Order: sequence, then C-alpha cells, then structure tokens
Amino acid sequence: MIEIPSDLHRDVVPLAFLLGTWEGAGVYDFPGAEKCNFGQEIVIRHDGRPFLEFRSRTWVLDSEGEKVRPLENEHAFWRITSNHDGTSGVRGIEISSVRDDGTVEIWYGELADGKPQVDVSTDAVARIEGSPEYSGGKRLYGFVNGELLWVGEKAAPSVPLRPYMSAQLKKVLSPAQLIKDINDLPDDGIAFFK
Repeated sequence: MIEIPSDLHRDVVPLAFLLGTWEGAGVYDFPGAEKCNFGQEIVIRHDGRPFLEFRSRTWVLDSEGEKVRPLENEHAFWRITSNHDGTSGVRGIEISSVRDDGTVEIWYGELADGKPQVDVSTDAVARIEGSPEYSGGKRLYGFVNGELLWVGEKAAPSVPLRPYMSAQLKKVLSPAQLIKDINDLPDDGIAFFK
C-alpha cells in the first residue's frame, strides 16, 4: 500500500511510492573493481517543497552478510519536470546527485504511466581529479510487491554501458507506524498472534 503524506508537495505526489527508509542487499560487478555483495540503506524524504531528498549508503558484505567497509554514498534531489497532470502518459524526472567519490551527475528520465517505476539516464557527468573513470549511466527503480528494486548500468571510457549494480530493498517501518498498526487491530486477544 502506498501512503501519501498530507504535507507532500503536489508536484511529487506521483513519487510517493519511494518515500521512506529502505534496506536490503545487492550485487556490485564492474570491470576493474572488486565484485562483491553489498548492503544498502536508502532514505527518501520530503520537507514540503517540490522535490524528494534521496540518500543512499552502501557497504561491502562478507560471506556471512556482515559489513566489511563502505562502498559508496550518494545524495540526490528528485523532481518531476514535465506534464505534472500525467495526461500524455509521460512525466519527466530530473535528478541532481553527488557521490562520495567526487562524481556529480544530472539525470533525466520518465516516471512510467500507471505503475510505480522510474527510468533515468545521465545527461551530464562531472568528476573531480582522482575519481574513478565514468562517462554515464542508466537506472531503473521499481516498486514491486511492496519492495523497492533497482538496477544501475554504468559506462567508462574503456567499458561500454553495462549493468553493474542492483539491489532488492524492503521498507523499514518506524516504531510509530508499528504502534499505529497495532492500534488498528481488533481487540480480541487473538489478533496479536496472527
């Protein structure tokens, strides 16, 4: 179920399915880097203005699923840029992001019509000296059976565009939400154990 906060700016209501804290794991595989499993936490929130704030932290996992070291962090702002009413079936998405390795990206894409899915590609990439080679990418985010699934593709001057990172994330419920849900259960003494 997708909940739409009453104070969410109307321009980003179609992105409400992204809101919340998401945690899970995925796979990282790109030529020239160590292939690994990673853990991820994504926090997507709003403050009433016409954008969503996106923060992602990832870390390398060992064979037991324990954190080994940070992998990459990203901070971004998501906006809907065109056709706010959705009448043409296309709603433009604009993302401005920065990663901890010194990469800054501008992404453009679309929010799918009639389903919670976002497909974006880089329009501009800037890197500080010493950051890894990178020339562009694509990402697909989808809300499927209550989970946030995503896959990223990456290109470098020596590597054509290819999938390199994907994850399956579950929404983390806040204690306040759990209490609200418990209060909604019938008081028959049995519902607690269902």
